[in-house]
Amino acid sequence: MARDLMSDEEWAFFERFIRTVRAPNGLKPTNHRLVLDGIFWIARTGSPWRDLPEEFGKWSSVYRQFRRWTLAGLWDQIMDALNESGAVPHALQMIDSTMVRAHHPLPGRALREQCPEREAAGAQGGTPRQGLGCSRGDFTTRIHLLVNAAGLPMRTEITAGQTSDYLGFDMVMADNLPTPSVLLADRGYVADSIRKSMDRRDVLPVIPMRKSRKMRVGVNRSLYRLRNLVERCFNKLKNARRVATRYDKTAESFLGFVDITSIRLWVRHLST
Repeated sequence: MARDLMSDEEWAFFERFIRTVRAPNGLKPTNHRLVLDGIFWIARTGSPWRDLPEEFGKWSSVYRQFRRWTLAGLWDQIMDALNESGAVPHALQMIDSTMVRAHHPLPGRALREQCPEREAAGAQGGTPRQGLGCSRGDFTTRIHLLVNAAGLPMRTEITAGQTSDYLGFDMVMADNLPTPSVLLADRGYVADSIRKSMDRRDVLPVIPMRKSRKMRVGVNRSLYRLRNLVERCFNKLKNARRVATRYDKTAESFLGFVDITSIRLWVRHLST
């Protein structure tokens, strides 16, 4: 038997959301708990879908169900419900990004033209539209992350590896999320537009200034030290090998694995 399977308590949490997503042909589901455990196994091990152990069922059926749930927005629904639950304080939030390397067969011809010094073969259309880009000579994807005071993910988005943190800020600071009182970020988010956006939302930005900035703004260093929560969250997310390295051709599938891993962090935190 595979290890790290869902507990009854964890399955009870997921089941109520899964029941709201009907199969397109109206057929009764076979064993969604087993399918979900199979998806978790792929996320944790980073293995190819075809290597899924037989105990989880036919690999192609598990893959199709994963894609069906992902495209139906199931993981987004669960993340929204967790954020709206009020189970964790949201007055303090942190934002950051990290890059993950794409597995070498992923980028297609269009991306190889952007990075002619790198060779790869595989999926055509591996363009920035799919969250793949050329950064420092490697094909990478950037994960943008917003976490709460407990260090739990609130919103994750992906872009091409060369994308700036400024663009990621606008993507994860969604209007449907609880508004923080204080937002912690590193020097990558030093921009007048970000400070103006926070002022409009009545949020205190705690962001160290670059030495090149003429106008200086003081930073509460004791408060800023709490930003390590977002770094620790990235470390936990990357324990899932399907997140630490990008094996998925489409942006939807890769972001789906990031969200799945985020949800499991929430569930395990709430159960302790």
